[in-house]
Amino acid sequence: MRAQTQFHPTIDRRSGVGPSWRELELGGQSVAYGVAGRGRPVVFLHGFGLTHRTYAGAIERLAATGARVYAPALPGFGGTDPLSSQRLGFGEYARWVGRFLDTVGVDEPVTVVGHSFGGGVALASAHDLGDRVSELVLVNSVGGGAWAPSGAVRDIRHRPLWRWGVSAAVDAVLTGTPVSAMAAIAGDALRNVVRGPAELWRIGELARTADLRVEADRIAERGLPTTLLWSRGDTFIPHASFESLRNALRDPRVHRVAGCHGWLIGNPDAFGRAVTEIFGSVTAPAA
Repeated sequence: MRAQTQFHPTIDRRSGVGPSWRELELGGQSVAYGVAGRGRPVVFLHGFGLTHRTYAGAIERLAATGARVYAPALPGFGGTDPLSSQRLGFGEYARWVGRFLDTVGVDEPVTVVGHSFGGGVALASAHDLGDRVSELVLVNSVGGGAWAPSGAVRDIRHRPLWRWGVSAAVDAVLTGTPVSAMAAIAGDALRNVVRGPAELWRIGELARTADLRVEADRIAERGLPTTLLWSRGDTFIPHASFESLRNALRDPRVHRVAGCHGWLIGNPDAFGRAVTEIFGSVTAPAA
């Protein structure tokens, strides 16, 4: 039985061709989200430390594929109240996604697209929500659970924090993101830190130690259409983690693009082309 939630009128924050920024109340807590386009329902889940607004260009391009895109600020980010620290986990994030869908009135199967930490939430949602998810697109996602320093594969929880930091810095320099977008990313990240530094740390620990291979294997067993959308220059997510996740998903479709970890923020047009091809290949009839 689905959790009962109360719908409250949404509040538009902007108009135009891009996402409309709105707010709602879910279980007595505030949720910020964006919505764009018309068509089949798609849920877009953002990366760690950022917000739904950081991905405005990517959301717009996703909507242009013929989709009604719902892009919530995940709990703990962008003004959305955090999950209880006692219940913090990918399973609880997945259940939150289900309640969010109930609240915005989406009762048909959805495509879930998640970037980085949002990819981990997307994967958990596909696992926990069953037939409510019809397709899964993981964009440079956490969850592979592996790291291979000096060629020896180890559990990703042993990867030092400084390596994550260096990789993030390298990605920021090499990603080619315009200065205006970099300023928006920095601003969103800073606001998240100011709102709840302790909560952000706990979510960060969840993200950097993410191992969702069991869930991925069960998704593959179900035969859910799944695509790994990955950039060739990503140094933030270890290559061993990508390979581990691909193996757990039993060799899903892989779509490669140029760029670093945050490529879709700096180059939303490339993201639009990629998802157009992915959706077209999934829905096209077999020869």
